[in-house]
Amino acid sequence: MSRHRTTTRGDAAHTVRDWRDALAAVLAGLVSMIVVAALGLWAAGATGVPENAFPRLVAAVVVMAAGGSVELAGDAGVIAESQAQLTVLPLSVSLVGALVTAGLVLRPLRHRAVAGTGELIGRFVRLAVLWLAALAALAGLARHSFEIPLGEDSLVGDITDFLDASPEAGFAADVGLTLVLGLLWLIGVVVVALLVSRRAPLPARLVRFQESVRPAAFAMVALLLTYVGIGLVVGIVVAATQGHAGRTFAVILLGLPNVVWLALTLGLGATWEGRVEGPFGLPMPRVLDEVLRTPDGATPDGATPGGATLNLSTLAERDGRAWWLLVVAAVLVLGAAFAMAVRSPARVRPWRHALHMGVALALTMLVVCLLTRLTARYGLSLIGIGDVEALGGEVYLHPHLWGAVGLGLGWGLVAGLIGSLLATPVRRRGEVRG
Repeated sequence: MSRHRTTTRGDAAHTVRDWRDALAAVLAGLVSMIVVAALGLWAAGATGVPENAFPRLVAAVVVMAAGGSVELAGDAGVIAESQAQLTVLPLSVSLVGALVTAGLVLRPLRHRAVAGTGELIGRFVRLAVLWLAALAALAGLARHSFEIPLGEDSLVGDITDFLDASPEAGFAADVGLTLVLGLLWLIGVVVVALLVSRRAPLPARLVRFQESVRPAAFAMVALLLTYVGIGLVVGIVVAATQGHAGRTFAVILLGLPNVVWLALTLGLGATWEGRVEGPFGLPMPRVLDEVLRTPDGATPDGATPGGATLNLSTLAERDGRAWWLLVVAAVLVLGAAFAMAVRSPARVRPWRHALHMGVALALTMLVVCLLTRLTARYGLSLIGIGDVEALGGEVYLHPHLWGAVGLGLGWGLVAGLIGSLLATPVRRRGEVRG
């Protein structure tokens, strides 16, 4: 009887500790995302949004960063039509939240080689319950609408005042879709964390796959984080030497991975299609904005005609330094292949390294292209007047997806083979370090 009570108390204490660990991971992840989003919006000058809506705007950015859906809305009465669309991930906020959450999820599991499937599922269920509850609260907060000032002396302003049809714009999170997409985001974070960390335990059935999967996953995450680190240094230098510090830090805090991971795909030879028009724009680097404001007639599927082609060639036409993207990509991809080989068993053949690296880089290109594509449109028209140009604009940037994936596969095969040969002298015979 005494032993049964001791066991029951031990199980209860273990359950409480697991819930505490899950709560710490969720709170730390969300707080870090809120802080980064708030600082980024502050640097962008968004603190002056009407009706003290800054906290709601921060909540909307965090919801988008967690994979959620925020819809734009507009209304200008019976005499007007408005259209709005926004599809973009603030990946700086996403990355910080993912790193903090993953670190705290893995912390209780360190120093263990194997974990039961039931234990890992139980930990994830507790984490998901708390995560979805917090995300639902943020999605409920992430909604606001406000009037758009048209100017006291403008003809449009006079008409809308006379007809009491002042245009409004706003945003609102789709709670249901946000919970679904937010759960997928959390699954991705946890899965990648378990794949990358060599201290994280796996179920016994999956241990045999770690030799092929973990070194490649580690190499890809290291490659992406290295790009972010280089971009951070460049951004700080630009802010210190070229002015516009607020705008530069806004990009760093909200969308640095969007820029540097785009640079990775361009360096590997990928092609994108896009356009920038109206008051919208790409704040950094300026050469991207310049290229995308020069239509060449090429358009992606479903895009508005008149887009521009973005690749190394079109960038180099405006700035010859763009060719350095190729050099940086080649060096860092080869470095990632070397790191993958070093963390793999010595018995793995070079052709297998090439295959693992090729598949890993192809999947990385697929994910990066899907995460960094963007669409932003807003238009307002009044019957009998037409588009109000000051309130309309468009930015879109879409990849040639399967071409980018193919390039990743090719680069990975070559880099994996070379990296394996370079790593041969430094590997320990038969050691599994993944």
